[in-house]
Amino acid sequence: MTPSRRGWLKSAPAIVTAWWAGKSRSAESGSKGTGAKRVICIFNAGAPSHIDLFDPKPDAPEDIRGIFKPISTAVPGMRFTELLPRLAVRAKHLSLIRTLHHKHSSHNSGMTWTITGRPYRMDSTLVNPGPTDNPSLGTLVGWLAAREGATAVPPYVITPHPHCDSFAYLSPGQFGGCLGRRFDPLVVGDDPSRPGFRLRALEPAEGLNTARLAERSQLLSRLGSHEPAQTALRERAMGLVSSPALRDAFHLDQEPERVRERYGKHPWGQSHLLARRLIEAGCRFVTTVNGPSITWDTHKDNFNSLKNRLVPPMEQAFAALIDDLADRGMLEDTIVLWLGDFGRTPVINKDTGRDHWPYCYTGVLAGGGLRSGAIIGTSDRTGAAPRDFPVTPGDLNATVLSALGYDPHGIFFTTADGRPAPLAEGTPIRSLLG
Repeated sequence: MTPSRRGWLKSAPAIVTAWWAGKSRSAESGSKGTGAKRVICIFNAGAPSHIDLFDPKPDAPEDIRGIFKPISTAVPGMRFTELLPRLAVRAKHLSLIRTLHHKHSSHNSGMTWTITGRPYRMDSTLVNPGPTDNPSLGTLVGWLAAREGATAVPPYVITPHPHCDSFAYLSPGQFGGCLGRRFDPLVVGDDPSRPGFRLRALEPAEGLNTARLAERSQLLSRLGSHEPAQTALRERAMGLVSSPALRDAFHLDQEPERVRERYGKHPWGQSHLLARRLIEAGCRFVTTVNGPSITWDTHKDNFNSLKNRLVPPMEQAFAALIDDLADRGMLEDTIVLWLGDFGRTPVINKDTGRDHWPYCYTGVLAGGGLRSGAIIGTSDRTGAAPRDFPVTPGDLNATVLSALGYDPHGIFFTTADGRPAPLAEGTPIRSLLG
């Protein structure tokens, strides 16, 4: 008897789960990838102006081009604005996507579309994460890592705070969502530049050694709930607090002072340094959020804000991370992404600011065996729309997953309504994958 469509849909999650269980990563990926093993995502919450940073428009009218002059970089034909001299020198490590675009113009939904590669159910800032959310790229990489048995350290970490607007509204997608709470990231929730910074939750209580902790865990297992979800969460918590490698990663004072100064003794710089230490400890995906909240929301005084407040710490930290990874031989297998919610309007408003613009913006990639020194896509004369090779967040996610060795269309997760969904709905950018 042929099963009905409704019956097939009900059984699909079990089918997909069984299919997954019998496959190794190499078999299911269908791709050798680029040698990338992990990802650091630098997320600039609030949306930086693409025209004033990586996509200057010197030939546009004055009310569009702004005040910053274009400068040459180490890559012929690739120009940044004068705000980015350090990154201009390091451009040989970078590739630009100048035609990223989507249709959500509100911060939280815009951040969600960028990190999940899929539109959110509404275009709004007044939203919060929930159990039906599609998973972000970081969530998916953590989910894949956990299924491969990578449980010694959390595979997905966010530092210092999650993507959000005013902390009252957190961007959907960055937590476990439809995959379940056990795939939530570890959120640091503290300023790594604070003197004596530690992740307190990982520090053992006085007099509590590893043996006593294990005994308490065994007792709790006998007395506590045997619900699978609760058991998984308890085991995950035990894994975190009993991992010396993870705990040591948060001890930034182990780093030479010159290294800490190189990144910058500010929250952004020390979060970037922490990201490097976390991937050394075994984490697969670390998001470092340049915030807090929507710091890059320059509706007013855009040019002074960029020049004096926002770009200097961002560029210092980004450049230091690239140098540090390269010096340690880690850039070859670590993808670095630089992203924001969306871009900024070409036309400068009456408050000398730029407003929200999701229709064209720039993303930056480095490392992980991806092609470097490339410019993917060209925006039009004013930076308002892609002129050629438009790229969606789904395309970017598919590219990163492919670089990591996963087939973005051949591996499935189960959505909240029980449907199998591919890791990414976009098309990998083959020219970046070599």
